[in-house]
Amino acid sequence: MTGDAGTAWSVTKDGVRLAVRATPRAARDGIDGLTRLSDGRAVLCVRVRAVADKGAANAAVASVLASELGLAKGDVRLTAGATARLKTFVLAARDDADAQAIAARLADIAGGGRLK
Repeated sequence: MTGDAGTAWSVTKDGVRLAVRATPRAARDGIDGLTRLSDGRAVLCVRVRAVADKGAANAAVASVLASELGLAKGDVRLTAGATARLKTFVLAARDDADAQAIAARLADIAGGGRLK
């Protein structure tokens, strides 16, 4: 894996692993940038209007990520945290160059990868 402690993502053999802090029932859908949790982990903050009921918020978070990163919805897969606010997604990549491009888009979207 590549990545550092200051980012919420790392490049893996499957694509890009992304740590997310989801906020359901928000006023708008969108990405609010990076933040650091009290335990020191970095996460990407994503707000969605959907409620946390029967996977609706998870699907909405995946949709926001796909839309903002220019990926197909099927390329964004929830791998951990289905019932928690903190989630892990894998963003599928065809090869290492594609994974690096996704990581670069994440850095751009997250304000250059800087923590709030």
